[in-house]
Amino acid sequence: MKIALVYSSKAGMASSAAGRLPVEQRDEEDEPPPDYFAECDSDETIEAVRSALAARHEVIPIESDVRAFDRLRGAAPDLVFNISERLVGPNRESHIPTLCEILELPYTGSDPLTLGLCLDKSRAKEILSFYKVPNPGFWIVEPGAGVPEDVALPAIVKPLYEGSSKGIRDNSVVDRREDLIARVREVTGLYHQPVIIERFLAGREFTVGVLGNAPRYEVLPIVEIDHGLLPPGARPVYSYEAKWIWDTPDKPLEIFKCPASISAELKAKIEAVVVETCRILRIKDWCRIDVRLDERGEPNILEVNPLPGILPKPEDNSCLPKAARTAGYTYGDLILRVADEASARWNLAGGGRA
Repeated sequence: MKIALVYSSKAGMASSAAGRLPVEQRDEEDEPPPDYFAECDSDETIEAVRSALAARHEVIPIESDVRAFDRLRGAAPDLVFNISERLVGPNRESHIPTLCEILELPYTGSDPLTLGLCLDKSRAKEILSFYKVPNPGFWIVEPGAGVPEDVALPAIVKPLYEGSSKGIRDNSVVDRREDLIARVREVTGLYHQPVIIERFLAGREFTVGVLGNAPRYEVLPIVEIDHGLLPPGARPVYSYEAKWIWDTPDKPLEIFKCPASISAELKAKIEAVVVETCRILRIKDWCRIDVRLDERGEPNILEVNPLPGILPKPEDNSCLPKAARTAGYTYGDLILRVADEASARWNLAGGGRA
């Protein structure tokens, strides 16, 4: 099968027209945030995915820049393997799947609507709340607007449209209203987008990988993020510092436990809420979902990541590959499983598991 691998490399996004700063950030003195390219794919990841697919397929690498439409149309692949997150706009993760739908090309992963809803944390939470899936209470603040008086503290402040812990710093958890106002002002000013303020849950934190499609989702072994192993004085959150600064390949931050050491009852509760979330949001092929326990020990959905991180090296502590390895998959198995799930879903010739 001929597969187009579409990615967003750091170099490609930096040099493309789509990689420019948003209009409101183009002042000469207005630099992008230091984590601006955090969601872009490393050359190592792109090559690892390409190599995995090439074990069984012809692979055509395509950068997700402004030329992607013409390249996809010219390549006419049987399937598009999409890992592109791009850079600009609240619907950026939907760009490549939308092009695929215009060109009538089958693609891996969730559809543009699901990708857009999951990147906009408030919209995903509104839908989950309607279906009574537990998640922390939240407030949205537009740039320049005042902070609501009824925000419950402690709270955590996040950019509304970001992933990969972008904008979530060690100081994102606030206990005082003056710190809340300062952090909201800082985040809206740096990221030029609304913020979401969530009630901070102090319980244990997990991240859960899922493969497959409804009604037969496969929940991978649960990963626990042990905040007790963060540096002394650090807030109990998986922040940008924890993900990209304190955790390095030469000195890994050993805060992940997979499988998590939890009771059978808690495991069943987490798996049930994760599967229900996937069903409600119509997740396809793969996903990683962040979960945290509230004060009653009940699992709450924090975030849904339908384009999960897939760094290839074990020491990179990328949680979906970590969970897959615990389940017995190699990295290549994981990538091919996603291609097979998509092939079967699109009824492609030779689709399904090998």
